[in-house]
Amino acid sequence: MFKKVVVSSGVALMLATGAAQAIEGSVDVGEHYTNLNVGLGTTSPGLSLSGNWMRSDHDGDVSGLRLGYNVEIGSVFLTPGIKAMWIDPEDGKDGFAAAVGAGVSLPVTNMIGLYGEYYYSPEAFTDHLDSYQEASGGISFTPISLLNVRVGYKYAELNNKGDRKDNVLADGPYIGASLRF
Repeated sequence: MFKKVVVSSGVALMLATGAAQAIEGSVDVGEHYTNLNVGLGTTSPGLSLSGNWMRSDHDGDVSGLRLGYNVEIGSVFLTPGIKAMWIDPEDGKDGFAAAVGAGVSLPVTNMIGLYGEYYYSPEAFTDHLDSYQEASGGISFTPISLLNVRVGYKYAELNNKGDRKDNVLADGPYIGASLRF
Protein backbone atom coordinates (compact mmCIF):
# COMPACT_ATOMS: atom_id res chain seq x y z
CA MET A 1 0.00 0.00 0.00
CA PHE A 2 2.83 2.40 0.90
CA LYS A 3 4.47 1.88 -2.50
CA LYS A 4 1.21 2.76 -4.26
CA VAL A 5 0.90 5.99 -2.27
CA VAL A 6 4.51 6.98 -3.04
CA VAL A 7 4.16 6.21 -6.76
CA SER A 8 0.79 8.02 -6.97
CA SER A 9 2.24 11.05 -5.17
CA GLY A 10 5.21 11.13 -7.54
CA VAL A 11 2.99 10.97 -10.61
CA ALA A 12 0.70 13.70 -9.23
CA LEU A 13 3.74 15.91 -8.50
CA MET A 14 5.09 15.43 -12.03
CA LEU A 15 1.70 16.30 -13.53
CA ALA A 16 1.36 19.37 -11.32
CA THR A 17 4.83 20.69 -12.17
CA GLY A 18 4.30 19.98 -15.85
CA ALA A 19 0.90 21.61 -16.12
CA ALA A 20 2.31 24.95 -17.28
CA GLN A 21 5.15 23.54 -19.32
CA ALA A 22 5.34 22.93 -23.06
CA ILE A 23 4.88 19.52 -24.63
CA GLU A 24 7.34 18.62 -27.35
CA GLY A 25 7.26 15.89 -29.98
CA SER A 26 10.16 15.14 -32.30
CA VAL A 27 11.46 12.75 -34.94
CA ASP A 28 15.13 12.13 -35.81
CA VAL A 29 15.98 10.10 -38.90
CA GLY A 30 19.40 8.67 -39.74
CA GLU A 31 20.49 6.34 -42.50
CA HIS A 32 19.71 3.13 -40.56
CA TYR A 33 17.73 4.32 -37.53
CA THR A 34 14.74 6.34 -36.40
CA ASN A 35 14.22 8.01 -33.02
CA LEU A 36 10.81 9.26 -31.82
CA ASN A 37 10.59 11.51 -28.73
CA VAL A 38 7.85 13.04 -26.60
CA GLY A 39 8.73 15.42 -23.78
CA LEU A 40 7.27 17.65 -21.11
CA GLY A 41 9.20 20.62 -19.76
CA THR A 42 12.29 19.92 -21.88
CA THR A 43 12.84 23.57 -22.83
CA SER A 44 12.19 25.34 -19.51
CA PRO A 45 14.08 25.38 -16.21
CA GLY A 46 13.07 22.74 -13.66
CA LEU A 47 11.94 19.13 -13.94
CA SER A 48 11.57 17.55 -17.36
CA LEU A 49 10.17 14.20 -18.41
CA SER A 50 10.60 12.62 -21.82
CA GLY A 51 10.17 9.30 -23.50
CA ASN A 52 11.68 7.89 -26.66
CA TRP A 53 11.67 4.88 -28.95
CA MET A 54 14.73 4.32 -31.12
CA ARG A 55 14.70 1.63 -33.79
CA SER A 56 17.68 0.40 -35.77
CA ASP A 57 17.15 -1.24 -39.16
CA HIS A 58 19.60 -4.03 -38.24
CA ASP A 59 20.37 -4.09 -34.49
CA GLY A 60 17.15 -3.88 -32.44
CA ASP A 61 15.40 -1.12 -30.55
CA VAL A 62 15.37 0.79 -27.25
CA SER A 63 12.42 2.40 -25.45
CA GLY A 64 13.19 4.81 -22.64
CA LEU A 65 11.88 7.25 -20.08
CA ARG A 66 14.14 10.12 -18.97
CA LEU A 67 13.79 12.30 -15.90
CA GLY A 68 15.97 15.40 -15.92
CA TYR A 69 16.42 18.70 -14.18
CA ASN A 70 17.04 21.68 -16.45
CA VAL A 71 19.42 24.32 -15.10
CA GLU A 72 19.93 27.62 -16.89
CA ILE A 73 23.42 29.07 -16.32
CA GLY A 74 23.54 32.35 -18.21
CA SER A 75 22.67 31.40 -21.77
CA VAL A 76 23.79 27.75 -21.34
CA PHE A 77 21.10 25.15 -20.63
CA LEU A 78 22.40 22.11 -18.69
CA THR A 79 20.27 19.01 -18.08
CA PRO A 80 21.58 16.22 -15.85
CA GLY A 81 19.29 13.21 -15.88
CA ILE A 82 18.60 9.52 -15.54
CA LYS A 83 17.05 7.18 -18.08
CA ALA A 84 15.19 3.92 -17.54
CA MET A 85 15.17 1.81 -20.71
CA TRP A 86 13.77 -1.41 -22.12
CA ILE A 87 16.34 -2.83 -24.53
CA ASP A 88 15.53 -5.30 -27.30
CA PRO A 89 18.80 -6.08 -29.16
CA GLU A 90 18.83 -8.07 -32.39
CA ASP A 91 21.67 -10.35 -31.20
CA GLY A 92 21.17 -10.48 -27.43
CA LYS A 93 18.62 -10.87 -24.65
CA ASP A 94 15.88 -8.35 -23.90
CA GLY A 95 16.26 -6.47 -20.65
CA PHE A 96 16.30 -3.30 -18.64
CA ALA A 97 18.98 -0.65 -18.20
CA ALA A 98 19.32 2.55 -16.21
CA ALA A 99 21.68 5.22 -17.53
CA VAL A 100 22.99 8.47 -16.10
CA GLY A 101 24.15 11.41 -18.14
CA ALA A 102 23.59 14.99 -19.13
CA GLY A 103 22.71 17.23 -22.02
CA VAL A 104 23.80 20.77 -22.82
CA SER A 105 22.57 23.40 -25.26
CA LEU A 106 24.25 26.66 -26.12
CA PRO A 107 22.61 29.38 -28.21
CA VAL A 108 24.87 30.93 -30.85
CA THR A 109 22.26 33.39 -32.17
CA ASN A 110 18.51 33.84 -31.61
CA MET A 111 17.77 31.08 -34.11
CA ILE A 112 20.89 28.87 -34.15
CA GLY A 113 22.28 26.78 -31.30
CA LEU A 114 24.66 23.93 -30.48
CA TYR A 115 23.65 20.90 -28.41
CA GLY A 116 25.07 17.66 -27.09
CA GLU A 117 24.11 14.79 -24.83
CA TYR A 118 25.72 11.66 -23.34
CA TYR A 119 24.22 8.79 -21.30
CA TYR A 120 26.01 5.71 -19.98
CA SER A 121 24.89 2.57 -18.19
CA PRO A 122 27.51 0.19 -16.73
CA GLU A 123 26.93 -3.54 -16.27
CA ALA A 124 25.71 -3.00 -12.70
CA PHE A 125 22.74 -0.97 -14.00
CA THR A 126 21.79 -3.33 -16.85
CA ASP A 127 20.08 -6.65 -17.31
CA HIS A 128 21.82 -8.96 -19.85
CA LEU A 129 24.31 -6.29 -21.05
CA ASP A 130 27.92 -5.35 -20.29
CA SER A 131 27.09 -1.68 -20.92
CA TYR A 132 24.97 0.77 -22.87
CA GLN A 133 26.04 4.19 -24.12
CA GLU A 134 24.63 6.87 -26.33
CA ALA A 135 25.91 10.25 -27.45
CA SER A 136 24.58 12.87 -29.82
CA GLY A 137 25.41 16.41 -30.81
CA GLY A 138 24.76 18.93 -33.52
CA ILE A 139 23.34 22.23 -34.64
CA SER A 140 19.74 23.37 -34.16
CA PHE A 141 17.74 25.97 -36.07
CA THR A 142 14.59 27.54 -34.56
CA PRO A 143 12.88 29.76 -37.15
CA ILE A 144 9.78 30.16 -34.91
CA SER A 145 9.28 29.24 -31.25
CA LEU A 146 7.10 26.23 -32.10
CA LEU A 147 9.52 24.58 -34.55
CA ASN A 148 13.09 23.33 -34.12
CA VAL A 149 15.11 21.65 -36.88
CA ARG A 150 18.31 19.75 -36.05
CA VAL A 151 21.25 18.28 -37.94
CA GLY A 152 23.62 16.17 -35.91
CA TYR A 153 25.44 12.93 -35.26
CA LYS A 154 24.22 10.10 -33.01
CA TYR A 155 25.97 7.03 -31.63
CA ALA A 156 24.21 4.37 -29.53
CA GLU A 157 25.72 1.00 -28.66
CA LEU A 158 24.65 -2.07 -26.68
CA ASN A 159 27.62 -4.14 -25.46
CA ASN A 160 26.21 -7.65 -25.03
CA LYS A 161 27.50 -10.17 -22.51
CA GLY A 162 29.50 -13.24 -23.47
CA ASP A 163 30.16 -14.07 -27.09
CA ARG A 164 27.07 -12.29 -28.42
CA LYS A 165 27.67 -9.64 -31.08
CA ASP A 166 27.47 -6.04 -29.84
CA ASN A 167 24.63 -4.00 -31.31
CA VAL A 168 25.25 -0.51 -32.68
CA LEU A 169 21.79 1.02 -32.93
CA ALA A 170 22.91 4.36 -34.33
CA ASP A 171 26.21 5.54 -35.77
CA GLY A 172 25.90 8.41 -38.18
CA PRO A 173 24.42 11.74 -39.11
CA TYR A 174 20.72 12.50 -38.75
CA ILE A 175 18.19 15.20 -39.44
CA GLY A 176 15.36 15.89 -37.04
CA ALA A 177 12.52 18.22 -36.27
CA SER A 178 10.40 18.96 -33.23
CA LEU A 179 7.17 20.78 -32.54
CA ARG A 180 6.35 22.44 -29.20
CA PHE A 181 2.82 23.08 -27.98
